[in-house]
Amino acid sequence: MARRCAITGKGVQAGNNVSHANNKTRRRFLPNLQETSFFSDVLGTSIQIRLSTNGIRTIEHNGGLDAFLLGTPNRNLPEEAQVLKRRIQRAQAKKATAAAAAA
Repeated sequence: MARRCAITGKGVQAGNNVSHANNKTRRRFLPNLQETSFFSDVLGTSIQIRLSTNGIRTIEHNGGLDAFLLGTPNRNLPEEAQVLKRRIQRAQAKKATAAAAAA
């Protein structure tokens, strides 16, 4: 499992530990990733995603998972998020055609 946020794309960064004696050793800065589940209104299910805490705040600020993905251009989303966005768009189109057929 990659150490990368599925929404923001944040990943591992590298840097140095610097001691009091100014010795430098390499270290890794890991993103704060959380396994979270968001409810998709369009799909009607809960979706589990591995996100950074910043990604969780971004989704909640934009009105939920569906609203965030549908309102964000594909060029700003990682591949995993684009796949999820296509699933939501297909389900939304299917509901629209079913509603039109019923009316």
